[in-house]
Formats: sequence, structure tokens, C-alpha cells
Amino acid sequence: MTKKLIKWLDNQAVQVADTPSHEADWQQIDLWRVIPFVLLHLSCIAVFWVGFSWFALGFAIALYALRMFAITGFYHRYFSHKTFRTSRLFQLLAAIAGATAVQRGPLWWASHHRNHHVNADEIGDAHSPVQHGFLWSHLGWFLSNQHFATRTERVKELARFAELRFLDRFDVLVPLVFAASIYLFGFWLEVAYPNLQTNGLQLLVWGFAISTVVLYHATFTVNSLAHVWGKRRYATRDHSRNNVWIAFLTLGEGWHNNHHHFPGSARQGFYWWEIDLTYYGLKLLSACGLIWDLRTVSKEVRESRKIQPHDQRK
Repeated sequence: MTKKLIKWLDNQAVQVADTPSHEADWQQIDLWRVIPFVLLHLSCIAVFWVGFSWFALGFAIALYALRMFAITGFYHRYFSHKTFRTSRLFQLLAAIAGATAVQRGPLWWASHHRNHHVNADEIGDAHSPVQHGFLWSHLGWFLSNQHFATRTERVKELARFAELRFLDRFDVLVPLVFAASIYLFGFWLEVAYPNLQTNGLQLLVWGFAISTVVLYHATFTVNSLAHVWGKRRYATRDHSRNNVWIAFLTLGEGWHNNHHHFPGSARQGFYWWEIDLTYYGLKLLSACGLIWDLRTVSKEVRESRKIQPHDQRK
């Protein structure tokens, strides 16, 4: 039992295959290891016991937006694609912020995303709905033992930082501290500002459980839906699509065909009408001097490889 509990805390305690399979294999899911994922979903039912308050709802929405930005702006556009530069200190803060979303560590996230771009919609793409179907691309691959390990060969320049390796190995640490902090904050509010009608358990359920579960599935739609639902502007070698609804849910990640056309851009909404809230947030951080050298798509690249409507893949 002790060894099983350690598997929840220390990723190095999990035995994985040296060479991951590229097939969708539900038998590869380690049921013991995914118990926390299942319990997090089930804990949302506690909303019927902790009740509702406008503050708790607003708190949940705010934490959803902030952590979505941490995933899209930091885990994706920085760690995965290096679309801007920053200091080592802010890099660490960005990694911690991303870790609060409970989507594993920054090295794991970036390594698998880079592998996705190398093998987009081919058999080696772990979360291609074209190859593996909706359910596997949405969450099956994320839970499977075959994709548990960080693909260090994809992130060698990041793996040299000891603090990032630590966060990757003990990726449950930040979420646990984050959840405890939310509970303590709610407990303090109950005493200091009773008019808000909230408490520790209520904020924990709304601000952590519900917010995180919604964040999970909104993020996962980029894998499971943005390669099958939407419009194609560019003749990429994959099935990526632009989808305004996914862009709304994910602060700009839904401009996915744009992204696959030129992954190195910090801005994924290539035109002014393609709202990209993540990019606007990065511009604000740049104005504050926290990040710099934001890369964007040139007009020449933006206007290249466009396809005619009748050529779009159905």
C-alpha cells in the first residue's frame, strides 16, 4: 500500500515502458494512479452540500481564467514553443502557475505537446482524434501509463533546470498546496467577511474542484475537437481547424489551424477579429518587463499556404 501511495506523490515511482505504444489501449490505464482524477470529478457533487454564493461562483470563474492563461500562455506558448523570452525567476513562477491547473508538470506537458506537432494526426500523435477517436484523444491518452513519462529528449533545453525537474517529478505538490490555500482563504473570509456567505469548504469545491474539472475538459477540447470541428484556412499536413467557440473557452487556443500553420507565434489569432485573450495577457506582461521578445507571425507567412473553401477537408 505504501508503494501505491508513493505513486501518487513521486512520478519516478511509476514504472512505464521505455518505448510508448502509439495505439489507443484502455488497458494501459493504471486505475490506482488515476483515482485522484476520478475523485476530483466526483467531488463536484459536494456542491449540493456546500451550497452556492455569488462570491464562490466568481472565485471559480476567476481561477478558471487565471489558470487557463497559465496553461495557454506559459505551458503552451512558452514551455512548448518558446514564443517569448523571460528570466529564470519568472520562468519558475510561470511553471508554478501552470502546475495549479493540475495538468502535470511543465516538462511533461511541453514534451508531449512537441511530440504532437512532430507527428500531428499521424499514428505517433498520442491525442489525435483522427487516429484514435474522440474519447481517447480527449482524456484516455492523458490517463494512460504509456504516456505517463516525460519525453525528456523533446525538452532538453528545459530539463537542465533543476527546479523544473523538481516540479515535474512531484507534480502533485503545487495542486495540494493550492487547494489547501483556497480552503484557508475561505475559512478566513467566513470569519472576516461573513456577508460574503462563503467558507472554506465552499471555496474548495467551487474554486478548486469545479473550476479544475471545467478547466480540464475545456483544455482537452483543443485535442479532441479542434482537429475535427471548425474551418481550415491553411494547408497544413494535419486536420487542425479554427473554432471560435473553443477559442472562447480557452482564451485563444481555438485558432488551432493558425497555430499549426505557424506554431512559433505568441499570437494565435492572426487577424484583429480573431480574439486571442492569451496574447493580450502576454502583451501586458511584456509591457511590465516580465517577458520580452514576443514572436508573432509575419504578414508573408500569414498570407501563405491558404486554401480555397472548396479544398477544405470535410
